[in-house]
Amino acid sequence: MDVSERRAVEVHGRPAAPLRPFVSSYVGFRLSGFPAGVHLGLPHRGLTAVISLSAPLAVTEVAGGEPAVAGAERFGSLGTGLQTRSVAIHHDGRQHGIQLSLTPLGARAIYGLPAAELTDTLVPLVDLLGPLGPELLDRLWAATAWRERFAVLDELLARAVGRHVGDGALAVRPEVAELWRRLVAARGQVQVGAVAAELGWSRRHLGERFRAEVGVTPKAFARIVRFEHAHRLASRQDPPSWAEVSAQAGYADQAHMVRDWRAFTGRTPETWRREEKLPKGGH
Repeated sequence: MDVSERRAVEVHGRPAAPLRPFVSSYVGFRLSGFPAGVHLGLPHRGLTAVISLSAPLAVTEVAGGEPAVAGAERFGSLGTGLQTRSVAIHHDGRQHGIQLSLTPLGARAIYGLPAAELTDTLVPLVDLLGPLGPELLDRLWAATAWRERFAVLDELLARAVGRHVGDGALAVRPEVAELWRRLVAARGQVQVGAVAAELGWSRRHLGERFRAEVGVTPKAFARIVRFEHAHRLASRQDPPSWAEVSAQAGYADQAHMVRDWRAFTGRTPETWRREEKLPKGGH
């Protein structure tokens, strides 16, 4: 396929103000003309939801070796918890849909359950949203413009939050939410013991409550956030060298970054860069 025939559209939307504690972003995407292959959905700080506006997503877990499409699960819409490993999205060079990134607070507010219950899982989004799920998908498919689709998301997600207000679903301990915010803001470079002491909790208690809510320990979450930052740096149009990426992301050395990259993706950083066929700044 001639490179000139490739098309890549990515549109970013900001959720309505009342939703922002729960939903970080909307991203609409439409890609065509790229070589068929595997796009890796990488671990990051949020909970991902994807609605396909074309063919169902064919998804497999990355667990050593090259993921094969034969055993893929197919999703018209997909919700995940925090992921500690990549998932492989098989494609024919075309993708069209919307991706949402939820905060851990968003799991309780929108789905009515703690984020920890979804860690390393892949669930049809319609199942998580209940009766609102089919309506959301129908209206997104019917919409003809990204602004209209984002408005549909604002309306339906606000209704989802409204279902859970008052039933305890939003009762995330403020100490846990504060630790999450600090880990994100500092890209994982946080002394959990010092935060716990400031909040009046023991380090162990804060860590246990964090894991029960988010699904991983603060240390594991910090590792994910650091890897996410390295991936963002490496995905720039003119990326730094791998040594610079590792230093800017806060790794002790490049070898440490490579070990994490292998653990999260099943690939070395350079192999990931060579094999990823879709635009790396996309969804």
